[in-house]
Amino acid sequence: MKKIIILSLALLLGTTVKAQHKLEKIWETDSIINMPESVLPDTKAGILYVSIMGNSADEKDGIGGIGKLDLNGKIIDLDWIHGLNSPKGLAKYGNTLYAADITDVVVIDIPSSKIVRKIPIAGSIFLNDITVSDKGVVYVSDSRTKKIHQIINNKDAVYLENIDGVNGLKAIGKDLYIAGGNKQLLQANEKKELTTIADLPCGGDGIEPIGNGDFVYSCWAGYIYYVHANGKYELLLDSTAEKKNTADIGYDPVKKIIYVPTFFKKSVAAYQLK
Repeated sequence: MKKIIILSLALLLGTTVKAQHKLEKIWETDSIINMPESVLPDTKAGILYVSIMGNSADEKDGIGGIGKLDLNGKIIDLDWIHGLNSPKGLAKYGNTLYAADITDVVVIDIPSSKIVRKIPIAGSIFLNDITVSDKGVVYVSDSRTKKIHQIINNKDAVYLENIDGVNGLKAIGKDLYIAGGNKQLLQANEKKELTTIADLPCGGDGIEPIGNGDFVYSCWAGYIYYVHANGKYELLLDSTAEKKNTADIGYDPVKKIIYVPTFFKKSVAAYQLK
């Protein structure tokens, strides 16, 4: 009996250890990116798109833009798209890149490296994250008005409202996943019905699906969590002692690499998820 108990405990311990995820740092750029807020990987093209806010998170000063790095963190062009204000969330659909820029959604043609149009979002104050569905429907959050806007055929409408702390968004199939509420990861179905996936210690900035119902979830202050489909979570990274932010993360689901914009530390870092 004693041997059975010891064996059972060993198996349980082994299962717990195996289930624990961790991050291992791969690289980090020098501190030369002026307040990076979001990283969007295009692994087929070998590019990381980085939103660069400039000197302020909410000033319409025209010094923000979007830069490009390669997948190893080498700078390609930090001035790829310029003349924006303080762009944050990024999303890609085909050859089009979308950027949330305070009160406008900026539409960029990737092959020509040109801004095609700017879509003013009615009543917006602080557009934050942006995502696009597999049907080309764009969703953008406004953290100060507590609203999520939907854009179809370049026209916007309010999709959801009264969501405290709304920030990170991710469209998956017919559902929209949201970092908002009272430090929660939420799921909105096509009927706009909200379900709480997990309650977390801090409000979310970036949310990225792992592919099995699990997510990685970043909090701006310097935390990254692994969130299981059952609502349980694990702390993957705590960089608060270094005063290093973890803003709107990007994720490569094939190589399982998380890309982290460090905001005030002016760098982008890559971590292997294990």
